Formats: sequence, C-alpha cells, structure tokens
Amino acid sequence: MGEAIETLATETLAIATLAVDIGGSGIKVMVLDHQGNPLSERDRIDTPAVPTPEAVLEILQQLAAGKTFDRVSVGFPGVVRRGVTETAANLHPDWIGFDLAGALIQQLGKPVRVANDADIQGLGAVAGEGVELVITLGTGIGAAMFLNGRLIPNLELGHHPFRKGETYEEQLGRAALDEIGKRRWNNRLERAVDLLERIFNYDSLYLGGGNTKKIDFVLPVNVKIVPNVTGLLGGIALWKD
Repeated sequence: MGEAIETLATETLAIATLAVDIGGSGIKVMVLDHQGNPLSERDRIDTPAVPTPEAVLEILQQLAAGKTFDRVSVGFPGVVRRGVTETAANLHPDWIGFDLAGALIQQLGKPVRVANDADIQGLGAVAGEGVELVITLGTGIGAAMFLNGRLIPNLELGHHPFRKGETYEEQLGRAALDEIGKRRWNNRLERAVDLLERIFNYDSLYLGGGNTKKIDFVLPVNVKIVPNVTGLLGGIALWKD
C-alpha cells in the first residue's frame, strides 16, 4: 500500500501542464510543472486577423508542437461554461457556443480545462485573503473577483457601464488608448480604480495585461501590477480540485 501511494505521488509530481493564453492580439503558451513553475520558454504567435476557432486552433497546434505535456489549461477572453465559449467580443462570432475544450481534446489528445482568461490570471496572482479584484488591460478589459481565494467566475466587468454611456472596455480598451492617447487614458483608468474600490470595497486590486506598461500615475497602496506571464502561470490552478 505504501509503495502504491509513493508511486502515485511521484506520478503527480511528474505531471506537466501546457498553459495557453488566448488574447485579442497574441496567443501564448508555456509548459508548467505541478507547482506552476515554468518548464519551457513563453512562446507567442500573433492572433490571426480573422480569429475564427479554426484559425486559432491551427496556431495552437503550431505552438504545442514539440512540447511534452500531460494536460492543457486554457485562458479564453470571454465567458466559459464547462469548456464551451459563450462570448467572444474581441475575437469572432463563431466562438459563441464553441466547445473549445472538446476541440482541443481531439486535437492534442490530452485532458483540457478552459476558463476565462482574467479568472486564470487571478488564480496566479491573488493571495487568497479577503476580497481581491483582478482587472486585465489589453485589447479588451477582463475582470475576476475572489473571496478568500475562491473564484466568483465570469464577472465580465469590462462590459458593464462605466461613464458617458460607455462600458469599461469602450473607455479603457486598446482601441480607446490608441484613439485618445496615454494621458487621457490614464485619467480614465485612475477614475475607474477609484470607482471600483467604492463599488466592491476590495482588499486588493491586481492590474494585468499588456497595457499596464502605459500606466503613469501613482497607484494606491492596495493596487498592484502583475506581469503578463501570470496569465499562464495561473493555469495550473484549474487542476487543483
């Protein structure tokens, strides 16, 4: 019996996870060990100009080629339920109702779990204490909320009203940044941080995504910028039942 337990523990330690982050501008992958430590470099390919499921799956096949892994974790920019993508505002309408987990199981021949990308980034960032909010600033705006480390899934705060009849994503997404410039975008983000604290009374706010490098105002002490790689490292948490 003892030998069986020891063998099972050794097999668990040897499990490698292919972490995938599907974004509006880039698709990234990295292989992680059982603790979420990187076993490979972070590889990236630009998201296709027409990001249909077929086009994205083709890129994922390229990124997975030559890598050794036992299972797959995927972060997707939209609502995900039981592996099916229900929204995809920054990708393509064909994603609505698409069984991404099932398609990847067939394509890669490994177990697959899929979750909202901000949820996964949050799983890699939060401390597990009190109310923690995660906002990702990229092509769109992602959001995740945690209570004592427990995820409240599919918050999709980016599509909630923010100001002047527009949503957070319309006011703070990459298109808005390109249109109004860095200074005005920072003014909007500072307002959003203040508003979100008053709405959610969070203990900590984590800001992730590629546009965090554009932030140039002093953040409150309970607000922290997390690196982009967190969106991959959090993928291991999908397997912690």
